[in-house]
Amino acid sequence: MSSSQSLSVSIIIPVFNDLERLKLCLHALENQTYPQEQYEIIVVDNNSTESLESIKKDFPHVNLVQELTPGSYIARNNGITLAKGDILAFTDSDCIPHKDWLEQGVHALLSTSNCGLVAGKIDLFFQDSNHPTLIELYEKVTAFPQEKYVKERQFGVTANLFTYKTVMDTVGQFNDTLKSGGDREWGRRVVHHGYQVIYVDTVCVNHPARVTWKQLHSKIIRQTSGLLDINNLSESQTGLDNLINWIAYLLPSPRIIKLIIKEKEIKGYPKKIQLILIMFLVKVTRFYESLLLFLKLKTKAYK
Repeated sequence: MSSSQSLSVSIIIPVFNDLERLKLCLHALENQTYPQEQYEIIVVDNNSTESLESIKKDFPHVNLVQELTPGSYIARNNGITLAKGDILAFTDSDCIPHKDWLEQGVHALLSTSNCGLVAGKIDLFFQDSNHPTLIELYEKVTAFPQEKYVKERQFGVTANLFTYKTVMDTVGQFNDTLKSGGDREWGRRVVHHGYQVIYVDTVCVNHPARVTWKQLHSKIIRQTSGLLDINNLSESQTGLDNLINWIAYLLPSPRIIKLIIKEKEIKGYPKKIQLILIMFLVKVTRFYESLLLFLKLKTKAYK
């Protein structure tokens, strides 16, 4: 066993009513290149209404626990409390890790001095690869830009995240009062404590793209609510900052437009124009939701 495979890993996966996709995730985790005796899998059922009892039968080595309080971050914290590994690896029930995901993640941590966080690539796939919807194509070019998150905002999303248990002990667990954006807030604390935050594209999981506008709209509402919560935690956030954020919501994004134009899977300029229009619809929706929340004309929604 190489030195990079001598550390134990705890994989933590929150789940809410996602049994079939969770099984795909667990099958992928059963077939890792990392030694099986060196990692444990902790699945935290966040009070699902569907039964997960079949997990105990089909995956006897999985530690299935329950967290009754709603919220993915409180579920992850439950898993962290139970974790025995030197390293914590986070993914989601709808993700399918590559077979060398653990090996690459551990190697990335060990290869970077004073590393506090490794964010890996999240590669989106379509429900029907031959006939993707417009929303799926939009997700393909905009969702989970992990490298951008690391370089510009110094965090990585928990769909694909590695850290040391000692870093979590030093920095603290996720803020479980947040229903969205807890990974962003935690990343800030990692940087504040002087650790390095890196992106590594060989640490990869596959993730399904959202298919419909309804699904994308729910994501926009959840993220907008979460961002407002994070901003409220900052003592330096002012009304001017909120105004700047709202203006940014309405301005076109040259980066996204460039990605849409360059994306080879988007065939023809009529379709590219449609996706640019979806970008504007997303921005207007985000502005509208943010304004309603700020004026307290709407309560936060996270589902």
